[in-house]
Amino acid sequence: KEEDARIKLCQGLLTVLRRPVQPQCQSTCLETMRILSRDKRVLGPVVTSEGILTLVGLARIPLPDAEVKPLDEAKSAVEERVVVEALKCLCNVVFNSVAAQQVGEDVRLAQGLCAYLHSSSSTRHEVGLFSLRLLFLLTALRPDVRGVVCKEMGAVGLLTGVLERLLDVHWVGPYEVTPPDPQAPPVPNEKSEQVMEALKVLFNITMSDFSDEVSRTEADNYHQLRLIAAIMRHILMLRAQTEEKTEETHSHAINLLSNLPVCCLDVLIDVPLQGGLEKYGGKNMDAVQVLVDFMEKRIDKGSNYKEGLTPVLSLMTEGSRYHREIRRYLKAKVLPPLKDVKVRPEVGTTVRNKLVRLMTHVDMGVKQGAAEFLFVLCKESVDNLLKYTGYGNAAGLLVARGLLAGGRGETEYSADEDSDTEEYKAAKPFVNPITGHIEEPMPNPLEDMTEEQKEYEAQKLANMIGELSRQQLIRPMGVRKDGSLAPLEEALHQCSVADSSESDSD
Repeated sequence: KEEDARIKLCQGLLTVLRRPVQPQCQSTCLETMRILSRDKRVLGPVVTSEGILTLVGLARIPLPDAEVKPLDEAKSAVEERVVVEALKCLCNVVFNSVAAQQVGEDVRLAQGLCAYLHSSSSTRHEVGLFSLRLLFLLTALRPDVRGVVCKEMGAVGLLTGVLERLLDVHWVGPYEVTPPDPQAPPVPNEKSEQVMEALKVLFNITMSDFSDEVSRTEADNYHQLRLIAAIMRHILMLRAQTEEKTEETHSHAINLLSNLPVCCLDVLIDVPLQGGLEKYGGKNMDAVQVLVDFMEKRIDKGSNYKEGLTPVLSLMTEGSRYHREIRRYLKAKVLPPLKDVKVRPEVGTTVRNKLVRLMTHVDMGVKQGAAEFLFVLCKESVDNLLKYTGYGNAAGLLVARGLLAGGRGETEYSADEDSDTEEYKAAKPFVNPITGHIEEPMPNPLEDMTEEQKEYEAQKLANMIGELSRQQLIRPMGVRKDGSLAPLEEALHQCSVADSSESDSD
C-alpha cells in the first residue's frame, strides 16, 4: 500500500550513499536497502547504471578501468560491514531484476568479481561468501556471462585455486591430493559455505562445452578438468561439522562431477599413493562407495528425488558405462549374485530393492534414471536385467529402448560373464519372469465352475475389454520385429504369413 513511499525511500538512500558519510551511516542505509530490495516493484532507482555503480563502489569490487580502494584489514569491523551489506544488496537486486542483470553485464561486474577473488588471498568469510554468491547469480541468470568470464578471466582455474586455498589442498601426484587425516577436525562451517558457493559457480560455467569456452589446447582443458575431478574426490572424502552440511557439500560436488567429461572420472579411482583393491585392478573405490552411500541416503529420504537423486544416478550410470572397474564395483554393491528369489525384487531393504521400486516411480526422470543405472550395471543385457528386476518393473525401459523382444543396448562391454549362484540356478525354472520371483501356486478359479459359467465369465470379460477399447481407455498393442511397441493392427500387418500353396496338406 506504500509502494510509492518505498520507491522514494530507495532513491533517498542512494542519494545519501553517494555522499562522503561515515561508515556507520552507510551500513544503516545499506541494511535498509537490503530489506527493500526484496520487493521487485520498488527497485526502479537502484537498477540504473548509477545505482548499481554506487553499490559496486561500496562493495569495493574492482571494475575494469576503475580504481577501487581495497578493504583495509586493520580498520574497524564497521567498514567490513559496509562491504558485506553492499554485496548482499547487489545479490538481491541482481536476483530480482533483469534490468540489473543487464547493467551488471554492461559494467563488467562478473569480471570485477573475478579480479577481486584473484587478488584476495585471505578474504574475510562474509566478504568472500557473498562475492562468490553474487558471481553465482550472474553466471546462473546470464548464460552469456559464463563464456566471458572463462575466456577473459580464466574463471575455471581461478575457482579451482579458491577451492585449493579454502581446503588447504596439497598435491602428491598429478591428480592426487593428500588424503584427509581421519583424526583431523571437520571442515568449519564458514569454509564449507564458501566451498559450496565456489562449486555452484563452477557448475554454472562448466554447463556448456568447456573446450568451446576457453582458448587453450584440448590437453590443457582436460588437465584443468581432471584437477577439478581430483578436488571433488577430496571433497567427497571430507566431512563437515554436521551430517546435513556434509551431505549438502557432497551434493554440490556430485553435481559438478556430472558436468565433467566422462573420461575424467577415472581420477576418482586412480589414486596410486593411497592404494587400491587388487580385485578391481588396483583402483581405489573409496569415493565410489561414498556415491553409493549418498544415493541410498537420498532414496531413504523419500522426497525431492528429481533434484536430490537423479544427479548421482546419472553420474554413476555414465561412470559405469565407460569405466569397467567402476561398473564392476557398483555391480557387486548394488546387484550382488542372486540367492533368494522367493520375494519380489521390489520388496526388501537392500539397495537393489530400493532401486527396483524406483523403476515404477511416478516421476519419469526418476523412473528412467533408476532403470538406466541398473541396465548399465547389467551390461545393457535384457536377460540380465530381467533376472534382477522382473519383466513388469523393466517394461518401461524396454519400451523406451525398443528392447521388448530382448537383446542388448548399443554400448560395448567386456566379454567376462557374470556367474549365477547355485541357489539361483536351481530356482530359475520356477521364477515368474513377470514378477521376478517364485510365486506360490494360486487356486484355479475355474475349478468349481460349470461349462456354462465358464462361457458366461469369458463373454463378460470380452465385453469389458471391448468397451474399454472403444472408449480408447486401453489400446491393444503388439511388438514389432525390432522390439518396439506398435498398435496391434500394425504389428499383425508386419507378420509374414506362409503361402498356403507351399504348406503340406492331408
